Amino acid sequence: METATDPLQLAAALAQAAADTKAMDIVVLDMRGLVDYTDAFVLCSGRSSRQVGAIADAVRAKVKADFGVRPMAVEGKATGKWVLVDFSDVVVHIFEQSMRSFYDLDGLWADAPRLEAPPGAEPEEPRFF
Repeated sequence: METATDPLQLAAALAQAAADTKAMDIVVLDMRGLVDYTDAFVLCSGRSSRQVGAIADAVRAKVKADFGVRPMAVEGKATGKWVLVDFSDVVVHIFEQSMRSFYDLDGLWADAPRLEAPPGAEPEEPRFF
């Protein structure tokens, strides 16, 4: 088991867990110097509320297994539209696609430095069914 001493290392692991669960449009924001309550945000989207819940479960399981860290809080899992998983130093926001554009945290924190997303996490073209 590794020790998560660097919040950005933890954020990278969370982003990778999201990517492994087929999350879309993964963005890691360095929030140091911008807010007092966390060092990084991980933003990502799922195609459905079911996938949003699965991504939330995956990030929790990955960090518990690799770092021995449990979230301080998980909000929104019952509805699956926007799930927030708070690891204190890193906060993960998992949105259903329409909710992400509505709340636009990407735009709200446009000044935050963006860190490299994990492989396979590049934005996807919209799909119409």
